[in-house]
Amino acid sequence: MSRTLERRANGATPTDKQPIRHGVLANSIAFNLRRAHNMALQAFARQLGRGYVRPGRFTILTLIAENPGISQTALGRASGLDISTLTPALDDLVRRGFIRRQRLPRNRRSYALTITAAGVAFHREMARAATAFDRSLARIVGTAEKGQLLRALRRIARAFDGE
Repeated sequence: MSRTLERRANGATPTDKQPIRHGVLANSIAFNLRRAHNMALQAFARQLGRGYVRPGRFTILTLIAENPGISQTALGRASGLDISTLTPALDDLVRRGFIRRQRLPRNRRSYALTITAAGVAFHREMARAATAFDRSLARIVGTAEKGQLLRALRRIARAFDGE
């Protein structure tokens, strides 16, 4: 919507200092989940600093470390990332020497993904930071509510898995 139309619609021009009306988004689980996710990732990235990979790369490294030889397809499913996000992330991790792609002999179109020694060391360092960050999130949510929140999030993920 253009600024002119916004002015006509509500009689004022929005500014950065005015509270934002969220309309139907205010009580939307999807919107609030996405907003909390984005804000948490930004905070984690700030905590890590410039020398680290993007926080989403930590998810990929963890899944590869825990599942040596995982295929890109299985990794995408496990992480919830689509191929347009996953492929550049894998390319970046290969370029940095943290993971290795090996073609599967029985299916030349698929790759097995493994973590390298450099990837293990880097992952260990990131895991410490991620664990500390998760403790800060648990303090925000509340220790008692953390289990409840995790169960609800897992139910949501299961409900949409495979759609």
